[in-house]
Amino acid sequence: MANKRATVTCPDCDLDEEFEKLAAARECIEDHRTETGHEAVWELDRLSEGVERAGDEAGVCGREGCGDKESVLFQDEL
Repeated sequence: MANKRATVTCPDCDLDEEFEKLAAARECIEDHRTETGHEAVWELDRLSEGVERAGDEAGVCGREGCGDKESVLFQDEL
């Protein structure tokens, strides 16, 4: 899949699917949970540049010293 955005897997079975759209991946996780009771997980392949930049500015990684304190997105305590 050329434009893979997310991979959904399940530690309890052989579910392993790739998705171009995050909405489809979320729907797969919910459907799998409903149908099997398993807790599937996803791994995000990439986010848009704006989302990554906003996360960096907000300091969402949780490490001390991360984030841009001058940004309106910065969160002092998460």
